Amino acid sequence: MPPAGATAPFTSLYQDDHSIQPVLTPIGNELGFYRDWLKLRLSPVYYGLDVPHGNREPVVVVPGFLGTDLSLMELFWWLGRIGYEPYYSGLGLNVDCPDASTDLVRGIVRRAAEETGQRVHLIGHSLGALIARSVAFDQPESVDLLISLAAPFNEVAYVHPALIEAMAAVRRQAGTHLTWNVAPACYSGHCACPFTAHIMRPGQPTFRRRALYAERDGLVSPESCIEDEPEYNVGIATSHYGIIYNSEAYRTVARLLAEANG
Repeated sequence: MPPAGATAPFTSLYQDDHSIQPVLTPIGNELGFYRDWLKLRLSPVYYGLDVPHGNREPVVVVPGFLGTDLSLMELFWWLGRIGYEPYYSGLGLNVDCPDASTDLVRGIVRRAAEETGQRVHLIGHSLGALIARSVAFDQPESVDLLISLAAPFNEVAYVHPALIEAMAAVRRQAGTHLTWNVAPACYSGHCACPFTAHIMRPGQPTFRRRALYAERDGLVSPESCIEDEPEYNVGIATSHYGIIYNSEAYRTVARLLAEANG
């Protein structure tokens, strides 16, 4: 059943695409992400206190749609402070074809595994988690744990119309220096690439996975961001962008990584 606030599709590409549907999420919640950032800086978690530490296990962080590697800088450096070996995704600005982006992240995962001699943990935000999920399906032997942050990986992604329009705007820029590989069907269920198959028609995952969803998400319906297994999900009282700066999300990430390391 669609969440409350579902609307008619805004762009023709989605008229017969059930996989991405618009919903009037409380987009104003996204304006408060700076509060999460301030609270994170004041939290003992930020300084590596009162959280379990790693032993130089590799962790690749993947930014969301329209995000950059630098948008996850706080998470990247925090992972280093608590004993992990963090790697950026190498995507730069995440606006290109998700399948092409998956290829790039796959290379980073392979390098991280080779350099450390260990299986890799993946942490992805929103679209970045979908890219990480596709990598994990391709390379289950290299991936130990996938942690999704506010990622709409369910069969139907209910998202705010503004996000649908942003994806349409990226498609209109196809072929530019930022979007070399973007095709007319990118970011839709019409695409037949391996990335879409992994998200729309996935096999049974053999990698460990956990999902943190934003209870106050202003861009994506939280119902789109949860695993079928209730025990795999953790709700965080924040917004879609706030989750990448939220101290409780960081505390949960530290616990999940420690549990995976056993």
